[in-house]
Order: sequence, then C-alpha cells, then structure tokens
Amino acid sequence: MLKPKSGTATQFDAALGLGSNMGDKAKNIDRAVALLTSDGRVKLVARSRDYRSAPWGIAEQDWFVNACVTVQTDLSARDLLKRCQDVENVMGRERKQKWGPRLIDVDILTYRDQVISEPDLTVPHPLIAERGFVLIPLMEIAPEIVLKGQSLQGLVEAIDARDVVAMENEGWRK
Repeated sequence: MLKPKSGTATQFDAALGLGSNMGDKAKNIDRAVALLTSDGRVKLVARSRDYRSAPWGIAEQDWFVNACVTVQTDLSARDLLKRCQDVENVMGRERKQKWGPRLIDVDILTYRDQVISEPDLTVPHPLIAERGFVLIPLMEIAPEIVLKGQSLQGLVEAIDARDVVAMENEGWRK
C-alpha cells in the first residue's frame, strides 16, 4: 500500500483518474465511482473535486470533467484494470478514436509502489507527468505521491496547467 505522510489521508492501494466529455460529465464520473465500488472489492478512500479541463490530444472536442480517487482493494493491478474497463463498458463507452470524445474514461494512475510495463498495462500511467488534469486533482487527495523522484507539486510546476479549473460553480456541471 502507498503510505501517506503521517497526519494525512488513509493508506490506499491505487489512484485512479476519471474523465468525461459527453453528456452530463460530472454525473458520469459519479456513476463510474459508484460502479467501481459497488461490490466492496474496491473501497473509496478519497475523491477529488471535479475539475474542468480543455481536451488533450485532439483539440476539436468538448471540454472535460476530470477527477481522481484513491482506493483500497485486494484486486491485482490486472484485475483492477479489468474492473475499470468493465465500468467503462457498462456505461457505454465506445473506443472509436484515440484521445477522442468519451462518455467515461477510468485509468489506473498508480498501483501500490509497483512499476508495471506490459503491452496493455503501464503503471504509473505513462503520461501522468504531462497531464495537469490528472496531477492537480491527484495532488488534492494524495499530495505525498512521488513519481520518478518528483513530487506532484514539482510536476505541476513543470507544466502549463492553467486550463484545469476546479468546478465550484454548479452551472458548469453540464
């Protein structure tokens, strides 16, 4: 388990990133979290606020809502990946275009202290250090995470994350 600094959040096994840019984006993320935790094998430890961000990869699409969660689980990294993909499938995600519009995306960002490099599973997530829409919500709930020898704060300072904004205004929820 990743162990936070003393006096901070509870221990967790994995950090997950969630994103949506179709339909009611915030509700899609809420539903994905509920589905992930529905049978008790994945237990929610902490959830970030929702953040609004510009599309990444393909600019000509609607803006995203992103959030991160930390979870405790007895599932292996491979089984957790399957669980994340099952949630995406149940919710109706269609994989038509890399980095294209999506109803829901659930990514494993970290899994315990493991480094995994397999064709369909890379942990820590290979693009985590480039994505403000992941780093900022993750820093909110797990600031103690260190990736490639750098703190999340240091990684955020190294990129342009001005387009990642906490969604305090409920009018942004749609």
